[in-house]
Amino acid sequence: MDRSIEQDRDQHLAEFGYKQELDRRIGRFASFAAGVSYISILTGTFQLFYFGFGAGGPAYVWSWPLVFIGQVTVALCFAELAARYPIAGSLYNWTKRLGSRTTAWMAGWMMLTASIVTLSATVLAYQITLPQLWSGFQVVGDGTGTYDVAVNAVVLGSALILFTTVVNAYGVRLMARINSTGVFIELVAAVLIIVILAVHASRGPQEVLTDTAGRGEGHQLGYLGAFLVAALASGYVMYGFDTASSMGEETVDARRTAPRAVLRAVTASFLLGGLILLFGLMSVDDLEDPQLSSATGGLQYVLLQAAGNGLGKAFLVCIVVAITVCCLAVHTATIRMAFAMARDNNLPFAGRLARVDPRHKTPVVPAVVIGVLSICILLVNVRQPQIFTTLTSIAVVMIYLAYLLVTGPMLVSRLRGRWPLPAEPDGARHFSLGRWGLPVNVLAVLWGAGMALNLAWPRREVYNATAPYHWYLQWGAFVFIGAIALVGLAYYLLRQRHRSGVLPEHAA
Repeated sequence: MDRSIEQDRDQHLAEFGYKQELDRRIGRFASFAAGVSYISILTGTFQLFYFGFGAGGPAYVWSWPLVFIGQVTVALCFAELAARYPIAGSLYNWTKRLGSRTTAWMAGWMMLTASIVTLSATVLAYQITLPQLWSGFQVVGDGTGTYDVAVNAVVLGSALILFTTVVNAYGVRLMARINSTGVFIELVAAVLIIVILAVHASRGPQEVLTDTAGRGEGHQLGYLGAFLVAALASGYVMYGFDTASSMGEETVDARRTAPRAVLRAVTASFLLGGLILLFGLMSVDDLEDPQLSSATGGLQYVLLQAAGNGLGKAFLVCIVVAITVCCLAVHTATIRMAFAMARDNNLPFAGRLARVDPRHKTPVVPAVVIGVLSICILLVNVRQPQIFTTLTSIAVVMIYLAYLLVTGPMLVSRLRGRWPLPAEPDGARHFSLGRWGLPVNVLAVLWGAGMALNLAWPRREVYNATAPYHWYLQWGAFVFIGAIALVGLAYYLLRQRHRSGVLPEHAA
């Protein structure tokens, strides 16, 4: 790499008060792959199809483009920020420059805690897929015991977390290679799945898009009420595109690469995921088959029907690959958030958490700590699946709130004339929404607030679906998020705020 270019990149990072410590090796495809793997259409669509279909029937597929329209407004705002601030822990650092340090800390705190829970929740997808490939993956009992499935899910999930911990501790180059290879396999598999499902289509799209399966009966708002519940299945999938920008300090030519990667990741995921859902519903033998709304059936069941057992299992292997790189990306993004906050002395034991291994040029301690915490949270699933389900739903709400803590201050900055920033002295051009910036930002804020409210709404079928029924589970989003926010805010205001500041060993 040209030495003058490398020095220029170091100088850009120095403008934000930091010195270059992480390994800047990530290229265009690897940056794009980081965002795609976090969203992971093969993980999310196959893991949550049964829930969306069960709540809204075939017409629930309309939630996919609606969620995309909302999320792309957020992604456009993030692309602008990624072009100006290509820094690790993107959301935290962006809000620090758009709003107050307290708001920034809350954005980072919400994203960090939510991401740790998200890692625990995502690894459970192994249990849905691996035993369908080979019964030997059911290592605990035969799957019929009271806790066989739950305990086995923890065993498989813990093994995956151990793998992502080791890879992330070794260095970003290994992570990027595995992630890029996995995403390439996932994209090829997604296209082939679309083709196979389309070839086996037995009904037209109009039959799917207009079939509510009577799900509106019994809802106070009719089918709208059912649809709002079903939309959670799409809302739980289409986020995490900011991962590409969170690795800005490790991305070559990040000011140009990261914004494009953010937008391409969410767009590619929308197109491929939407076609899989649509053609899957068009190809299924019977839309009234109860397996479609079963956690042990769902979209995997549809794929096995269309592709046959042999080819279907080959695609299930690709889904396992997608789950693996998805968890790897979630772990990586969480590490970068912890590193960014610790570097500013905004976490306990900040010096150790922010230390970059001189050989591998990666923060090793956060990788291990996050892995251990995720496994500990995973253990809750063994005997308290109700609580774990509540926690995973809450984690998604917290991520939407963290996004809102970026788009909100950004809108205030626009209204006060502080954004967009003036052109740099060297005349460098960055991604900009221009005159569309204000309306897009307004829509992003309205969308984020509306979706967070919809995700958090105390629906029994989401937060307390089976007995025993507890009010604190049904109102879990408000109770737990309120507690997490208050504890975090109290900790910051009473203790950490007075110590906040770039640690000397990381300062430019």
